[in-house]
Amino acid sequence: MSNKEYDNTIICRCEDITRGELHRWIDQGVTNLEELKRLSRATMGPCQGRTCRQLILQEIAARTGVPISEAIIPSYRQPLRGVTLGAIADMKLDEEEKPHEK
Repeated sequence: MSNKEYDNTIICRCEDITRGELHRWIDQGVTNLEELKRLSRATMGPCQGRTCRQLILQEIAARTGVPISEAIIPSYRQPLRGVTLGAIADMKLDEEEKPHEK
């Protein structure tokens, strides 16, 4: 595998973050997963890091020499709270929010 192919390997599929991008963040001093998450959106897609978090931690550990066991790992957070269609149907809209009628 060439360096370009290696750098173009997708690490976070949801946010389309490559290994090369991740390495640039780490080289700039971003070595905490929480900080990396906030700056790059890594682990913030629909999977909430379930598919990429371990890969990112491995890359940080390999690049910095700090073991994964010493990493500060943010918790999973759901991006949205579920809402039933019934709750939406029961919502009352202000006059200015109502669709305009013809």
